[in-house]
Amino acid sequence: MCFTEPIIGALISTFIYKKKPNPKVWWLCLMFYGGAVFGIVDHLWNGELFAVPTNLSKDLLLGAVISAVILISWGVLVAFSKPAVKTKAKAFKA
Repeated sequence: MCFTEPIIGALISTFIYKKKPNPKVWWLCLMFYGGAVFGIVDHLWNGELFAVPTNLSKDLLLGAVISAVILISWGVLVAFSKPAVKTKAKAFKA
């Protein structure tokens, strides 16, 4: 169940990106989707994908920590990224 929070983060960031496309939000989408896929693969690997965890609150807390680490990592990437150079090329759209 720890992959549910990154999935929710991915869906929210995708909604934000669709409203106003921005490369930095695109990075956040990719990071959340990556975290969600990692969690799903981990649960599949251990045979726990559809199993109800014995300690649901602990599993949900782990998902919150994973999402927080994704947000912090994204914030560091954004803080240290160079500003986009304006060129005649079209704006980034994925």
